[in-house]
Amino acid sequence: MQAVSYYMIVKNIKEKKQIAGLDISDSIDSENRYLKGEIISNGDLVPDVLKEGDIIYYDKHAGHSITKDDIVYKVIRVNDVVIIE
Repeated sequence: MQAVSYYMIVKNIKEKKQIAGLDISDSIDSENRYLKGEIISNGDLVPDVLKEGDIIYYDKHAGHSITKDDIVYKVIRVNDVVIIE
């Protein structure tokens, strides 16, 4: 699977969150605007500062989902990236 143009394919990284010893699901954590993910593929127009394997934070409303081999990926534009870890 290869992204094109200014698009990137990102695999979401779920972070475990706990409050007072209780696990908090992603659906409860609605205050967090950004999601954490790993870049799987970059399009040919994505700047070199973003590389495959990088961990990024991106807007949770960005892009759309695609499923391949029972794994859900996000397809986002480079403009939706806000942080590179």
